[in-house]
Amino acid sequence: MSKFGELIDAKVPVLIDFFTEWNEPSVAMNEVIRDVAAALGDKARVIKIDVEKNRELADALRVKGLPTLMIYKAGQMVWRQSGELDANTLITLVQEQA
Repeated sequence: MSKFGELIDAKVPVLIDFFTEWNEPSVAMNEVIRDVAAALGDKARVIKIDVEKNRELADALRVKGLPTLMIYKAGQMVWRQSGELDANTLITLVQEQA
């Protein structure tokens, strides 16, 4: 989990998508997350975390529903939601943290 601390302790907002390959809503978010990452460029960091491969972290953060999206700023969670969102909404949410 120390690597997670390094990931979220960035100078820019960090959007995290907790997902699995077998969860349909998670798979549906793949394109949205790519679009968000492309639109934000270096103004934010966008990270996908597979809960199957990172069970301990997912449990520690109480990730239940998928996908679960979180935004961190300076190491602190500032927003969290489970379920699908469109790219424009996510971009706006991340930009509000910049």
